Amino acid sequence: MMRTFWPAVSLLALAACSDPATPVDEADTSQSDASVEAETEDMDQTASFEDSELILPLPESTSTEITAEDIGTRVATLADDAYEGRGPGSEAGENSALWIAREMERVGLEPGGENGGWFQTVGMVEQTLDESASGLTINGLSSGEPMELTLKEDAVLWTKHQDETELSFNDSELVFVGYGVVVPEYDWNDYEGLDVEGKTVVMLVNDPGFARGTDDLFNGRAMTYYGRWTYKFEEAARQGATGAIVIHETEPASYPWEVVRNSWSGAQADLVRGDGGASRTTFESWITRDVAETLFSDAALDFEEQKAAAMAPGFEAVDMGDLTVSGNIVQTVDTMDSRNVVGVLPGTERPDEYVLFTAHWDHLGKKSGERTGAPTEDFYQDDIFNGAVDNATGSAALLEIAEAMAAEEHPRSGLFVSVTLEESGLLGSAYYADNPTVPLNQIVAGINMDGMLPVGRTKEMVVVGYGASELEDILEAKLEAQDRVVEPDPRPEAGSFYRSDHISFAKKGVPMLYADGGIDKRDGGIAAGRAAADTYTAQRYHKPMDEYSEDWNLEGMVEDVTALYEVGLEIINSDEWPTWYEGNEFEAARQASLAEADGE
Repeated sequence: MMRTFWPAVSLLALAACSDPATPVDEADTSQSDASVEAETEDMDQTASFEDSELILPLPESTSTEITAEDIGTRVATLADDAYEGRGPGSEAGENSALWIAREMERVGLEPGGENGGWFQTVGMVEQTLDESASGLTINGLSSGEPMELTLKEDAVLWTKHQDETELSFNDSELVFVGYGVVVPEYDWNDYEGLDVEGKTVVMLVNDPGFARGTDDLFNGRAMTYYGRWTYKFEEAARQGATGAIVIHETEPASYPWEVVRNSWSGAQADLVRGDGGASRTTFESWITRDVAETLFSDAALDFEEQKAAAMAPGFEAVDMGDLTVSGNIVQTVDTMDSRNVVGVLPGTERPDEYVLFTAHWDHLGKKSGERTGAPTEDFYQDDIFNGAVDNATGSAALLEIAEAMAAEEHPRSGLFVSVTLEESGLLGSAYYADNPTVPLNQIVAGINMDGMLPVGRTKEMVVVGYGASELEDILEAKLEAQDRVVEPDPRPEAGSFYRSDHISFAKKGVPMLYADGGIDKRDGGIAAGRAAADTYTAQRYHKPMDEYSEDWNLEGMVEDVTALYEVGLEIINSDEWPTWYEGNEFEAARQASLAEADGE
C-alpha cells in the first residue's frame, strides 16, 4: 500500500498530518490541550498556508450583500477545469479547498480547524480498480456457459478492503434477500433465519415502503435510511456475506444507470479504517435490471413476482438456483490526506454557541477515458467532472453567507465548514461529526447547502425531510417576506434527506435544515421547473456536463441564499435553541447531547 502526498497538499499540511490521520473506527473526539509542540505546529501551518500558491486567484472584490455577480464568480472559479473536478486528495482538488480557506480569510472569518489553522485533516484511501484485470462471472446457468459481466455496461465492481491489492472469490452462491434490510422498529428482517456466510446477497434498491406506495409500511414512498445503498452494503457485511449486489432501477434509485457507472468507476475514496476494511464484504457491486432479469429467469424466478414478494411483511429470502458468482479484483491503493475547511466568525456575547453552515467542496475529479453523449459534440467529450451545480453552488452560497455575516457583529458564533468526500458517501462530514472542532452540543442549529439549480426565481423553497424541526418555521417566515412558501420535497422517494452532509450532524442530534429552490418557476410554472430539474438529472448530474455557464439565471439562487442567510441571522442574533419536532427520529439524540452539556 503506497502512501501518496501531492505537492500542493504537502504545502497545506497541518503539522499534525505528518502521520496518518486517526482511523475513523478508533477516532478520539476529545481535543488535546495546547503544548509547546502544538504551538510549533501552528506556526508551521500558518507559514505553509501563507506560502502556498493558488491555482486560480481570489476575486478582486465582492459585496457584503448576496448578489448574482458574486455567486457566479465563485461558482465559475470552483467549477473551472483548472481544479480538475475537485477530486479529494488530488493536487488540483486540494487546491480548491485552499481557495475556499483563503476566501474565508478574505471575507473576515478566523481559522477554526486543527491547531489554530484552517483545515481538519481527513485521512483517506483512494482505491482504483484495474478494469482490464478485474471482473465478475456468473456460473451455473442452464446453458452451461459462464456469463462474464462487462464492467460499466452490465455492472460496477469495487471492494472496501484497503490492505489488499488482489482479491478473488469463487462460486459464491447467489441468494435474493429482497431489500436487504433489518429494521427492528418496523418489525422487518430480510435476513431472518438466514446464514449468508460465504454467499453473495442480491438486493433491490430503495425500501419496501417505496415499493408499496402506501403509508402503512416504513415511511411510505419517502425513502428511509434503510433504502440507501450505503446501508445495504453495510448490513450485508454485518450479516457475514462474501459479496453484495444491488440491482439498479432508475425510478427507485432516482437516477439512471449512467450515474452509477460514473460514480462507482475510476478511483473510489474512503476514510482510513482501523481494520483496513476487513469487516466489509469481499466485493460490492451494482448490476443493471436487464442483467438481473436474465439471472432471475435462469433461476426459474420471475423478477416482478419476487419484487412483489419482497415488499410484503414476512418475506423470506430465496436461493437463486444453481447460480454462483466468481471474480477477482486487482486494485491500486493510495493513502493520502484530504481536508475539511473550517472557518469561524466569533460571537461577541456567547461565543461558545454556534450556528453551523455546511457545504461540500469535492466532486468526482477527472476520469480519463470517460465519454458521454454524441461523439461529434466537443462539450460531451470532456473527461473533467466539474461539479458546477454539485456542489460549486453550495460552496459559493457558504462563502456568500459568510461574507454577509462577517459584515456585522453577532452575539453567537458562526461556524462555516466546507467538507470533503461527500461524493464518496458523506465521509468528510461524518469525520467532522465524529471529530468536531467544537462540541456538537454547543451547535445551536445548522444549515446545509448542496446542488442549487440555476432555474431562475421560484414561488417556493423545498425542504428536504419536511416536518423535521422548528427551523422550518423560521424559514417559512423569511420566505413570506419574499412572497414565497415552504413546500415539502416532491420526491421523498429519492431519499435526498439521507444523501447530503446534514445527515451526519442530524444523526448526532444537531437540528439541521436542508432547503433548496423550488420548481414552480415564476416564469413558466411547475412544468418549466420540472423540465429543468429532469434535464439536469438526465444530462448533467454526475457527468462531465455539469459545467458553469454565463447564461445561468442566478436570480432565484440569490433569493434562496438570502432566505437561508436570514434564517441563520435570526438564530445567530437570538438566545433561542430551535429543536426537532416532537417524535422526530433525531429528537432523542439531541436531548441526550444537551443533557450531557448540562452535566445531567
